[in-house]
Amino acid sequence: MKKQLDIATWARKDQFAFFRRFEEPFFGVTVEVDCTAAYNRAKAGGHSFFLEYLHCSLVAANETEPFRYRISGDDVWIFGQVNASPTINRPDGTFGFAYMDFHPAMADFLPAANAEIARVQASTGLVPAVSGENVIHYSSLPWINFTGISHARSFSFPDSCPKISFGKMTEKAGRRVMPTSVHVHHALMDGFHVAQYLDRFQELLNA
Repeated sequence: MKKQLDIATWARKDQFAFFRRFEEPFFGVTVEVDCTAAYNRAKAGGHSFFLEYLHCSLVAANETEPFRYRISGDDVWIFGQVNASPTINRPDGTFGFAYMDFHPAMADFLPAANAEIARVQASTGLVPAVSGENVIHYSSLPWINFTGISHARSFSFPDSCPKISFGKMTEKAGRRVMPTSVHVHHALMDGFHVAQYLDRFQELLNA
């Protein structure tokens, strides 16, 4: 389900009109999140740490409304929910695209997500997931403790999906921390909204 946003009455209509004309309308931030509790929760539950923090991120994104906005032509649509389109690493060093539906409860999210990981890891080649516009593009770089990141983009392809990347988990002062990068379309949101997402993401990691 989706509904059209009334741009004429939108408080950000001027920002939308300004930034949508940019050749590169995306902006990004990189922060360090504390994932100690989330890591311990995944190990105690016997499931993937990657899926633990991915689900936390999806919950936070769905609760932060601008992360569900998408541009289509001259219009902005608000999706009822957004799902995950993550890259999945394979044992041979390649990766494939996956598609995972969002479920608010971790117990409902895990079975299909695990099955999708197994499917991609057993496949070859680079086949884009069948997902549509109501996704967030996720990637994980568990080998790199990065402090910044950029993304390959085709500027001729209309794209307004957020891009969220996770890096290598390290230990600092007895805590487990992980770099997280968030790139979003500036016509749809500002730093204030990214901060809302990041605050909620950290709350969920701590839960």
